Amino acid sequence: MIGYLKGKIKSLTPECALIETAGGIGFEVNCSGSAFSLLAGKTEGELYTYMQVSENGTALYGFSSTEEKNMFLKLISVSGVGPKMGIAVLSGLSSGELAAAIATSDVKRLSAVKGLGKKTAERIILELREKVSLNASVAEGGAALPSVTSGDEDAVVALMTLGFSRSESEKAISNARAKGAATVEDIIMLALKGM
Repeated sequence: MIGYLKGKIKSLTPECALIETAGGIGFEVNCSGSAFSLLAGKTEGELYTYMQVSENGTALYGFSSTEEKNMFLKLISVSGVGPKMGIAVLSGLSSGELAAAIATSDVKRLSAVKGLGKKTAERIILELREKVSLNASVAEGGAALPSVTSGDEDAVVALMTLGFSRSESEKAISNARAKGAATVEDIIMLALKGM
C-alpha cells in the first residue's frame, strides 16, 4: 500500500495532482482542499496517501497531514461514505472544522458540502461522535469545546429541545458541573440560569 509520496509536481488542479517520484514514476493523486493548498505554487511536494483498490481499479487519495488522513479513514468507515465523498467532505471543511461539526451535531454545516445530503450528514455525526476527538481542535470562537460526559447527554438533549444549540448546551452544562451541580435536574437548572 502506498501511504506517502514525495516528488516533483508535474501537474496540479484543485482535484488532482500528478507527482513524479525518484524512480521517474508519476502518481495521480485525488487531493483534498488542504493538500491542494499545500502543493499550490511549488515544484516539489509531499502528500500522505490512502490507496483504494476495488473492482473498478486503483485510486490514490492525498492529504496534507496524517491527522487529515486519519479523519478521512474515519469518514470512509461510515456506511454510505466512500473515498470520493470523503475527499469531497475534506475539500469543503478542514479536519478541525469537520471535528467541530461532528462534536456539535451541526448537520446544517456538514450538509452544506456539495453532494452530501442531510441523511448522510446525520449518519456521519451519529457514527463518528464517539470516535472524533476535539482535544487538539478548536471551536469556531477560538475556545476549546467543553468536555461533557456521556452521563450529561440527557441534560444536553433537554436543553437542545428548548432551542439551544449543542455547543451552547454543552458549555452551560460544563459550567453547571463546575459550580457543583450533580443531578440532571440541578445541571439543567444551573445551566439555564447561566444562559
